[in-house]
Amino acid sequence: VALVDALLHLKAKGLINEIPIISPVAAISVGVVNGQPMLDLNYEEDFAADVDANLVMNAKGDIIEFQTASEKAPLSREGLQIMLDLGEKGIRELLQIQQDALAEALSGAAS
Repeated sequence: VALVDALLHLKAKGLINEIPIISPVAAISVGVVNGQPMLDLNYEEDFAADVDANLVMNAKGDIIEFQTASEKAPLSREGLQIMLDLGEKGIRELLQIQQDALAEALSGAAS
């Protein structure tokens, strides 16, 4: 959102002709804490996690980065799928929040 805001400012000043954004991107953490899959871990949850991961995706659902570490326990394939599904759900929510914020910024730029 901040990047698009900065680009809108540059476009308004005539320094660029178009906004060069290809696809929105969002990132979120996901992990397994005490056997329970969790989304958007805080510090304490991350510290206590059996497995933690960072997931970055674009609006098309493509994975840009998925970094995971088994800190205290191994991760099964089923657990990996659960983490990816949970992370994708969180990413979709973040992308919607971004879209809503950008709709306001873009409508303000048009006026």
